[in-house]
Amino acid sequence: MIKVIFRRRSFLSREQAVARQPQDVIALFERLFLDTYATRLCFGQAEPEYLPQAEGRGQHQILFAHGFFASALHEVAHWCVAGPERRLLVDYGYWYRPDGRSELEQKEFSVVEVKPQALEWLFAVAAGITFNFSADNLAAGGEVVSTDWHRFQEAVLAQVQTYLRRGLPRRAALFAGGLSELYGTEQRWQEAHRYSLV
Repeated sequence: MIKVIFRRRSFLSREQAVARQPQDVIALFERLFLDTYATRLCFGQAEPEYLPQAEGRGQHQILFAHGFFASALHEVAHWCVAGPERRLLVDYGYWYRPDGRSELEQKEFSVVEVKPQALEWLFAVAAGITFNFSADNLAAGGEVVSTDWHRFQEAVLAQVQTYLRRGLPRRAALFAGGLSELYGTEQRWQEAHRYSLV
């Protein structure tokens, strides 16, 4: 079981947390990254997707699912982890199998999810909202609560600790700083760096 001193809980009231709008994150992302990286954060329909520049599409696009705020944070986290070569590939060149993965496919999926979910956790702190781990495999019928699931959570937590000790990747640091400024959580965000995660 994971014992967390640095709490995942939001320090906002329910009303304040509901007020977090994806449009605000889209505007922040464009202000920080559109000119330098020719990348837009956009509302998506069903599954999230990353689309590199192509004929008829002037910028790269990060599409997040159903207009959900947490999905926007998660997809930006994937973008922050992806290097320049991967940002030229659809979905950064990773395979994606929708809900209902086999146990082996879920293990492979989990390996590439550790760093993005660690960044998403830190983005959630900067935005003042609650972070929730995601297995993204609801059709597994509850099988996700297993030793592998707990190992995955521990791996995400260890990566958060590493980021807090060594610093965030440049784009992630800019985005987290922008979120904390946008939502007035600068003090809380700075305090996060002093917490120990056990």
